[in-house]
Amino acid sequence: MAGKAKRVALYLRVSTDGQTTDNQRLALEAVCAQRGWIVAHVYEDAGISGAKGRKDRPQLDAMLNDASRARFDVAMAWAMDRLGRSLSDLLDTLAVLEAAGVGLVLHQQAIDTTTPAGRMFFQVTGAFAEFERGMIRSRVLAGLERARSRGAQLGRPKVPAATERAIRARLAAGTGIGKVARELGVGVSTVQRVKAEATAAASTSA
Repeated sequence: MAGKAKRVALYLRVSTDGQTTDNQRLALEAVCAQRGWIVAHVYEDAGISGAKGRKDRPQLDAMLNDASRARFDVAMAWAMDRLGRSLSDLLDTLAVLEAAGVGLVLHQQAIDTTTPAGRMFFQVTGAFAEFERGMIRSRVLAGLERARSRGAQLGRPKVPAATERAIRARLAAGTGIGKVARELGVGVSTVQRVKAEATAAASTSA
């Protein structure tokens, strides 16, 4: 006699509102159909970065809460980075699912944590992914430090002192911020900064 079909929860996520989860959903539904599994619930966080944790992803939170209520047997996602980009977040998610007796299947990495090998591979892959991101951050910071040591000016350069004096003079004469920016060929944010600095200086000397 065939066993009872597994109930599956699909977790879908995209980082921006302009993206769609349709492809993720179709691929995961196809896997379920091949295995004879039933899609019981679909959880979708649209326009939310994978860098955000559970508390900032309402549908991930809902899925994990429902896992604890035994509303499905397996959670599926398109890829590891759909669940999260932090190893600690990934392992926390896995711990919640394991405590609830719920398996995790990640389609792109062919990870199935209902097996011991799948659990080990999930942890190792997540560790390497976080290590790679850490290396990238380290290289970026090292590059910025080298640039500073060579006297490079980082960030948007300030306008010449003469231009700043002209901005202050026009503002003092009552000219609007937008008009000052157009007349002197600078950005509105530059005029706003000069005005804020002048206001702060005036209040300090008062």
